[in-house]
Amino acid sequence: MKIKKYRVCIIGTGYVGLVSGTCFAQIGHHVICVDNNKEKIENLQKGILPIYEPGLEKMILKNKRAGRLFFTTDIAEAVKKSEVVFIAVHTPTKENGETNLRYVEDVSKEVAKAMDKYKVVVSKSTMPVNTGQKIKEIITKFCPKGLTFDIVSNPEFLKEGSAIKDFLKPDRVVIGVESKKAEKIMRDIYKPISSPIIFTSIESAEIIKHACNAFLATKISFINAIACICEKNSANVKEVAVAMGLDKRIGPDFLKAGIGFGGSCFPKDVSAFINVAKKSGYDFNLLKEVKKINKKQREIFLDKIIKNVPALKGKNIAVWGLSFKPNTDDMREAPSIDIINELVLKGAVVKAFDPVATKKAKEVFKDKIIYCKNAQEALKNADALVILTEWENFKKITPEIIKKLMKSPNVFDGRNIFSPQKMARLGFNYYSIGKK
Repeated sequence: MKIKKYRVCIIGTGYVGLVSGTCFAQIGHHVICVDNNKEKIENLQKGILPIYEPGLEKMILKNKRAGRLFFTTDIAEAVKKSEVVFIAVHTPTKENGETNLRYVEDVSKEVAKAMDKYKVVVSKSTMPVNTGQKIKEIITKFCPKGLTFDIVSNPEFLKEGSAIKDFLKPDRVVIGVESKKAEKIMRDIYKPISSPIIFTSIESAEIIKHACNAFLATKISFINAIACICEKNSANVKEVAVAMGLDKRIGPDFLKAGIGFGGSCFPKDVSAFINVAKKSGYDFNLLKEVKKINKKQREIFLDKIIKNVPALKGKNIAVWGLSFKPNTDDMREAPSIDIINELVLKGAVVKAFDPVATKKAKEVFKDKIIYCKNAQEALKNADALVILTEWENFKKITPEIIKKLMKSPNVFDGRNIFSPQKMARLGFNYYSIGKK
């Protein structure tokens, strides 16, 4: 299969930009990653990454050595050298739930001023519907007169912890276009990836991303609501979820009860989609309830700890897991933040361990908690163990070892990684999600 290689510019070296840029280089394109953070670019040039993602460091090194991947702070030069420009900058949420597009607008203006010939400008970050048209207006206003360009929406569907696989072997690639020329270029760019490509209007592509994440968040909140009902009726949410998941109309994914979703996508995208709906004249009450259930799930879990470990002041609480999910160091919207802060507020001594997120956790908690070198160290003399992230290596530590190291056998499992029956046989006071 003959692959046409393109000169690609990725603006923004956050999670989406860095993974996407590296993977585009991996499939043969010439990629320049741009960021206005000089220190971050200098570190990337040295092979020091701002995020943890399995396999990414090796892939960056491989493509740098192959002469396909470069890093710079010079956006104008990068745009001039590229045929396709991807915008992958941060799109934070305002207090009212609206997406802050300031960085997108600023970058669009810089791209326009640097353009010297036809370009395809692609929005890669998650952006609310009609952002593509806004980018088009900005570029039209600030680019040289008479210059032609195309706007494309190509939303990412990367899960932290499996992002490289998600990029190279996706369920589908969604691309919103306005012209056949842009469609052909985008089809060429993704030709090495043997997955279905869905071409839509720009507006449909923008809504697809929000709709997907909102639906998955709804599924998580739904099973967590079911977990609450199970606990009140001596049922087991795992058994319920297995039976539900075997229904092909429902499927098993995202039916794991726990302490709610976190991270940079679901909380932000749910809020943004509620705001998009409101601006469109629709009151999305369903998603408002999804947010409430997610927040409530943390409160319910915390209440279990407070109720069953009375007089928390001075008690040693071991915490396993700080990142919002395993295989990432991302602390954004992590359930651990609310839960640990409340435990500290009540006077508990929190001794925590996370395989990769400690550095970023220190930026959040500062010196409020004790950071341990391993999971066993956190357990020593603990009055309770609180499990907040389901890292695989936690599952390898036997309950027998846990009990031997702890002062009191109280385990609050927010991710259901142990068997309630086995924990009960060994004499634990075991509190999980969705099981009486």
